Amino acid sequence: MVIPPVLTELPTDVEFYETGWPVRLADTDADQRLLLDAVARYLQDIGYEHLDVMPDGELHRAWVVRRTVMDILKPVEFGERATLRRWCNATSNRWCNMRVQIKGSNGGLVETEAFLIHFSEETGMPARMTDAFVGPMLASTDEHRLRWKAVLTDPLPATAEDDVQTGDFPLRVTDIDRLGHVNNSVYLSGLEEALSLHRDITTVPYRVIIEYTKPLMGGDKVELVTRRAGDIVDIWFAVSGEARAVAQVAATVTKRP
Repeated sequence: MVIPPVLTELPTDVEFYETGWPVRLADTDADQRLLLDAVARYLQDIGYEHLDVMPDGELHRAWVVRRTVMDILKPVEFGERATLRRWCNATSNRWCNMRVQIKGSNGGLVETEAFLIHFSEETGMPARMTDAFVGPMLASTDEHRLRWKAVLTDPLPATAEDDVQTGDFPLRVTDIDRLGHVNNSVYLSGLEEALSLHRDITTVPYRVIIEYTKPLMGGDKVELVTRRAGDIVDIWFAVSGEARAVAQVAATVTKRP
């Protein structure tokens, strides 16, 4: 699948799972806007809630995020009530693209899409979803042969280049999740750190894409490598000169009418 220039509205003919909660203080920045790492936690929370109502949901508790796209169309802010709607827009038998729309009660709007891989908790390898589990997803999309293709393919730049900035990104014990990896939301807090020097990029609307290549583990010494070109900021999470994840933040999303 090609990522569209802007993620579309929720289709009217698709069944979706809905939940919601207030936007709390710890989810927001000094300007009261929902943080990128809070958006990532919201995606995890609705995902696990959704499992509770899915057929065979109890058999599908282990997932790894391969890519997340976030279109920040209008900031969701502190004090709003966030309504989240989740549905599948492409699938195969071991992975899927799940869309989540986050709407604030005062008009905030974030559209997201995540490429998720289902893993076996016994083998630690990608595993087929059961027919009962994947059935509702097949019904919500015509794309039943989803394939992975990276969209962020630029190699880790040399830190000596003039337009490259670097900085340490220390990991904490609390950053490790149940799979033994650094939780994917932690990477988004790294993006917030890197973007603190490029606030003009995050004037809405803007797009965030992050792709995870190899997990960060507790004890890794992580370096944030940042390069800007015009209205695009590329960010690599590097360990010993190896890129573990790469992100791109662009002030080029088409605003929906």
